[in-house]
Parts: sequence; structure tokens; C-alpha cells
Amino acid sequence: MSWRAVTEADLGWVEAFLRERIQSSMFFLSNLNEHGINGAADRAMRIWVLDGDRKGLFALSNGGMILMQAPDATAEDWLATRAFWADRELIGCLGDGAQVATFFAATGMGDRPMSLNEDEPGYRLELAQLKMPECDGFSMVPLGEDHRALAAKWRTAYHGEVLGTPAHKCAEMAAQDIARCIERDTHRILLKDGVPVAKTGFNATLPDTVQIGGVYTPPELRGQGLARRAVALHLQESWEKGAKLAILFAANEAAARAYESIGFERNGTFSLMMFMAEEEAVT
Repeated sequence: MSWRAVTEADLGWVEAFLRERIQSSMFFLSNLNEHGINGAADRAMRIWVLDGDRKGLFALSNGGMILMQAPDATAEDWLATRAFWADRELIGCLGDGAQVATFFAATGMGDRPMSLNEDEPGYRLELAQLKMPECDGFSMVPLGEDHRALAAKWRTAYHGEVLGTPAHKCAEMAAQDIARCIERDTHRILLKDGVPVAKTGFNATLPDTVQIGGVYTPPELRGQGLARRAVALHLQESWEKGAKLAILFAANEAAARAYESIGFERNGTFSLMMFMAEEEAVT
């Protein structure tokens, strides 16, 4: 066996290792920062490290998400991880694009039916270099009770359009997501002359780094530069609170152009796979 369980004594180098590869480690770092190891929360993780001099990490959340950061892992190493997940109900897998591809090839995981199978270009921005668009008439407010119903409607559409969530589950998942966003104060609503026009947020945060996620503009309002304004205003807020770096993954070319217009530069590729539940795979 090439892996051993991470202990508290490992956490110093583990965090440093992940931060050196922060572009594809934000979910890993954020979960670790919030829940430590072996916790009870849905996003808390069990983590294993490659034995010997090679540095590499493999994690499984209580909710069934596989996370990885092991650039030197071999096919044999990836195959050995089956001991950690073979008998578990899994919801998905995420990490650096090349690593996920190698992991899938070695384990046969890629044969599973998926609702989402995306390789997305990564982007990063030192917030001191943020290029603010013209925002006259626009303002930003925290997502709260006043906009819960609208945000849930938008998030329901996002689940179907972007995440590939089965139609009968979109509304339920969206309601859960929005409740979590409100509780954690991670998302914002963009207003134009006081009217809600777009949503943005952070899906992973550290004191000095934020990862953008959940950006949404309703179809009838697209093409007006609303997403870039929403993201820019939220990043400006984060900069004022001490964040130094922003990371994101672009779902399509239009999103990439919007992010590039406010200063983001291409950096890496990220893979996110979501597995179908057994009952959905056979229908």
C-alpha cells in the first residue's frame, strides 16, 4: 500500500504543499481550514498521503466527494486508493485536470455514468491588479432573505444549465445551496438601479484567497457585462477586507472573456465530475 492516513502532525506541510498548488487546491484547503481532518461535517475529509519522499494527497469527504493533489502519483498509486472508496457512495471527483484524467484511467472510474464531466480553464488574479469596469448605477448587496426566492430560482436554473443536475432534483438542491450561501455570507446580488440582475459568490475561501463560483445572469439579461461587474464588485469588497488572490474556472468562452476583461490570466485546468445516482443511471 502506497498511502497512509494523514495525522495532525502532518498538517503543517500538508497546508504548505496545497498552497504551492493553490490553483487546483482551493476546495481541499477550504474544507481543511473549516473542518480539520476526520470531522463529522458533510465536507469534512479523511486524507491520505503518499508514503516516502514523494508528496501527494488523496481525500474523501463525508459527503462522498473525492479530492486529490498528487502530481507525482503513478497509476499503481491511484489504483491503491480503491481501498478508501470502493465501498462508499460517491457523488463526484475534482482536482487538477491531468491528475483526474490519470486517476480515472487507472481506476476505471471514468466508466461511471456522470451528470457532469467538465475540464475547465483555470484563471487567477492578484487583486491589486483588478481592473474595475464602469459601475455607475450598479450596487452590490449580500444575498439574504430579501432575495432568497429569486436566488433559488436562478440557482435552480444554474443546476440544470451548468451542473447537469437531474431536473427533478434542481429545485431541492438549489434551496439547500442558497440556505448555505445565506448562512455563510458568501454570495452577493448585483443591483442595477435597485433591481436584481445577477448573482456571484465564493465557493471556497481562505483569509487571503477567494475562489469565485456560482456566477449567474438570467438569460434575458445576458450580454450586458453584468457578470463581470458582479464579480469585480465582490472582489473589490474582498480586497478591502484583506484578500490578495482570486481564483476561478471558466465554464465557457463568454465567461472567460468576461473574467479576462477584469484582469484574470489563464492558469491551469480543473476537472469536476459529478456521478449519477444508481437509480438515475438506469432510467
